[in-house]
Amino acid sequence: MKKLHSSSSRRNAIKNMALTTLGFIASSNLTFAASSCNTKKYTSLKGNIHHAVCRWIYDFLSIEELCLTIKQIGFNAIDLVGPKDWPVLQKHDVFSSMCNGAEINLTDGWNDTNFHDTLIKNYSELIPLVAKNGYKNLICFSGSRRGKDNETGLKNCVTGLKKILSLAEKNNVIIQMELLNSKIDHKDYMCDNHQWGVELCKQIDSPNFKLLYDIYHMQIDEGDVIRTINTYHPYFGHYHTGGVPGRHEIDETQELYYPAIMKAIVATGFKDFVAQEFIPTGNDKIGSLKKAISICDV
Repeated sequence: MKKLHSSSSRRNAIKNMALTTLGFIASSNLTFAASSCNTKKYTSLKGNIHHAVCRWIYDFLSIEELCLTIKQIGFNAIDLVGPKDWPVLQKHDVFSSMCNGAEINLTDGWNDTNFHDTLIKNYSELIPLVAKNGYKNLICFSGSRRGKDNETGLKNCVTGLKKILSLAEKNNVIIQMELLNSKIDHKDYMCDNHQWGVELCKQIDSPNFKLLYDIYHMQIDEGDVIRTINTYHPYFGHYHTGGVPGRHEIDETQELYYPAIMKAIVATGFKDFVAQEFIPTGNDKIGSLKKAISICDV
């Protein structure tokens, strides 16, 4: 099986998916309609958490194999999937819980006006396609600082993102900027703390712009995860998991206690998805996913 490395693997995966997606959009004649994310109920799970898994973590499986695997476990959503794979998901009644493909990469983002023309074009093309297929979440990234201060980066993000938010609102698509740590995995990334991200949400002032709160990343850069969720949950539209340290299994081998975190998320009334984004260390990688779902199914 292919060995995964946290930062480089995800950067390469997102870069490849974005390039493939842009080529797909140009020739796409998709007419598929996906079912609502909350319509499928599995009796083996409690239903308080809508579970998902990030595609890039299980790229040793084909997209079809991953669909079959998660249905066997008892959930039906995959994060970070672009248009070229949506027909396979729809074939298996699996939901694209966080769409991607409009971003350039993790470093060239909305905080730099040099990338605005490309990003506006990409998102303007993909937002209607996301809606046409019955999906609602589309990821975005701040990009690296490259010497910019927080205020300049914030201003640039607001200027650029506001040019696509009316289209997102019209199509009922939520643009979600991911919080990533800049201490270990994504050096120089700007949206590396919830305070900056929340201020961005406030300045954009749209129900169709939220933050993807990555628990792994924010434990590294900030800690105080449950208090942050309790206080700022209205700005968080999606969650990712991962064990600290190492982004491995979310079990007793790491410092976060996920049952308590999941209970805090449920208590806020959150109804979107929590996606597993840990890198399995053992030979039974599917078993690790099953265990993670069980841990989070509070």
